[in-house]
Amino acid sequence: MTAGTDAHARAVLDKAAHENFPVAPFFVPRSWRADLMAVYGYARLVDDIGDGDLAPGGRDAELLGLDREQSDDRLAMLDALEADLLRVFDVSARSGTGPRHPLLLRLRPTVRRCGLTPEPFLGLIEANRQDQRVRRYATYEDLLAYCELSANPVGHLVLGITGTLSPERIRRSDAICTALQIVEHLQDVAEDLARDRIYLPAEDMKRFRVSESDLALATSGASMRALVAYEAERAGDLLNEGTPLVGSVHGRLKLLLAGFVGGGKAALKAVAAAGHDVLPGPPKPTKLSLLREVGATLRREG
Repeated sequence: MTAGTDAHARAVLDKAAHENFPVAPFFVPRSWRADLMAVYGYARLVDDIGDGDLAPGGRDAELLGLDREQSDDRLAMLDALEADLLRVFDVSARSGTGPRHPLLLRLRPTVRRCGLTPEPFLGLIEANRQDQRVRRYATYEDLLAYCELSANPVGHLVLGITGTLSPERIRRSDAICTALQIVEHLQDVAEDLARDRIYLPAEDMKRFRVSESDLALATSGASMRALVAYEAERAGDLLNEGTPLVGSVHGRLKLLLAGFVGGGKAALKAVAAAGHDVLPGPPKPTKLSLLREVGATLRREG
């Protein structure tokens, strides 16, 4: 891996600092930290392809074996990424044909060490394919089905890395991950609309008398604020449903999972503190608010 290629991968990994929750904090074992960052790098790359947020110049297309011109073809890029992902799992890679992209090269040792399967990684790609075809969600159930692809696989991977997979933990993890995805959608209503995407269920928009034109305003009216409050309450209920996952594990993993839950709850408090007006920009929690929520989660699940 050349220095330039490594710097290109590092630019993607550096985005972890801007997430609502700590991705791979200092207190987790070094091996976990490396594996969590490898999974994050992959997930961030998939989302950047799906959102059209790749670094300019077509370098990622080249790394995936495509022409620079194809870097604007999101479905072609996702197909190429899926092919590169399958090289991570191909035992023949040991004979010299491994993945091309540096972020997938970083992922291969994690996959082998932790015995991870392709399904969660493929789910993330499929979610971003869906983003190219589906711009609106009619019902809350439709949105939950999308989150099963876009968010829940990440929790499965975290449990796989830490060797704590079980059916009950997966169920709790799914509730947390879906909640975190919904919170992110609430924070990013204006940004998503600029991409011609709306993740607020149409049935709820109708119920609260919110039109698509209302989402394009500089600030939220009363109806929009009520809608965001309603969806935030749903996300909070999901976080509460998933929180016992924290109490089911021990040691540093307990603190890591409390960070995920606390990050979601702190983000919801930031949305509430903004009067549920998310249109001027994403309400973000402070570090102090995050620490308080993590502490409260640990006390409840201690």
